[in-house]
Amino acid sequence: MFLKPDYNLKSIYDINLEELKQKGIKAMLFDLDSTLMASKTAFYDEKTLNWLEEVKKDFFVAVVSNNHNPEYMEKVRKVTDFPIAFEAAKPDTKVAKALMDEHNITGEVTAFVGDRPLTDTLCGKRLGCTTILVDSISADREKPIVRFVRKLERLTVKK
Repeated sequence: MFLKPDYNLKSIYDINLEELKQKGIKAMLFDLDSTLMASKTAFYDEKTLNWLEEVKKDFFVAVVSNNHNPEYMEKVRKVTDFPIAFEAAKPDTKVAKALMDEHNITGEVTAFVGDRPLTDTLCGKRLGCTTILVDSISADREKPIVRFVRKLERLTVKK
């Protein structure tokens, strides 16, 4: 199935970086909200920052986000030291492709990581990337209705 990610993991921390390197992956594009930070917080927790430092040792790292709130975008830019593309309109690939072109990376050497199959996984597949679907980084704090919608969405990617 087209929406089935290459990897379906509990969290970003479960990504096997060594395996990705062995597969020739050189870049990782991440969704932002619920993937790298709790939704709409504009804040990376310490565990995520430490993990990202490890990732950046071996991979080009960037964010591709659908968020379009100017104040929020500015807050995120202030706490982020890698490229960010906002207003991506995923699963549309135009913004992500422009970011990839700007940094001379191709889908063949890129992993696209996100928490939503209908936006992140689909965008990554359309770009020719290895796709990694993770659960929300703040799953334990999400409202029941949000968890329900996530479960429904994941029905599209059952193994």
